[in-house]
Amino acid sequence: MNTENEILATLKTILQETFEVDPSEVTLDSNLYQDLDLDSIDAVDLVIKLQEITGKKIKPEEFKQVRTVGDVVRTVHGLMLAA
Repeated sequence: MNTENEILATLKTILQETFEVDPSEVTLDSNLYQDLDLDSIDAVDLVIKLQEITGKKIKPEEFKQVRTVGDVVRTVHGLMLAA
């Protein structure tokens, strides 16, 4: 999971399997809360799943500003590059 496209594909799978989000609704511009109907507890679950997959610790303050799928992809990509 090194490129932004790979991260997006993984994210679509997580959203589908964990939160029953239709993958066709997941675009880089999709708002996690408004478009995909996630709530704050779902966001925490998403962070935990991403930590399991990447093996990287995601600090809450890094994820606080995340609003869209694109934000998640860029945040995870940045963590992977920092390895």
